[in-house]
Amino acid sequence: MEKINKEIALPDELIISKILIIRGHKVMIDRDLSELYGVTTKRLNEQVKRNMQRFPEDFMFQLTEEEKNEVVAKCDHLKALKFSSTLPYAFTEHGAVMLASVLNSETAIKMNVQSIRIFSKMREMHLTHKDILLKLESIEKQVANHDEKIKLIFEYLKELLHNPNPPRELIGFKRYD
Repeated sequence: MEKINKEIALPDELIISKILIIRGHKVMIDRDLSELYGVTTKRLNEQVKRNMQRFPEDFMFQLTEEEKNEVVAKCDHLKALKFSSTLPYAFTEHGAVMLASVLNSETAIKMNVQSIRIFSKMREMHLTHKDILLKLESIEKQVANHDEKIKLIFEYLKELLHNPNPPRELIGFKRYD
């Protein structure tokens, strides 16, 4: 008989809700990652401290007191951080990948794969939105140019309405008797 996988995959929306933008980077807080990876935050941070050379600034950084307070104010699921005496760490996409390799548990690896897919989808959505914004900007420029041409057309129409049969010089052969 085949082994039945009893693990329940977390919905992408749950992981997306844990991705925050801090210092212009999409990051996940150590507490959220420890929950996803099935370890305690203390254990996660111990492994990070043992392997600090694997976590440069673009992979992980520690929040300031102000950033911590802002995160606690904005994210209901992080209210417990308000009473923590330590400042949490924030991990970028690359930091989360490195963290899974340091933790090296089956749950951490599975959650990491799902997190990477979500970060990739978010990057694709960002690029798609950027393309749409550029296209809208292009259309807006075209429409602005059309406004001037439409005004000119209306001016000509008004001239025709006020003077429908302007005097014209006859063209063709003229007969002189």
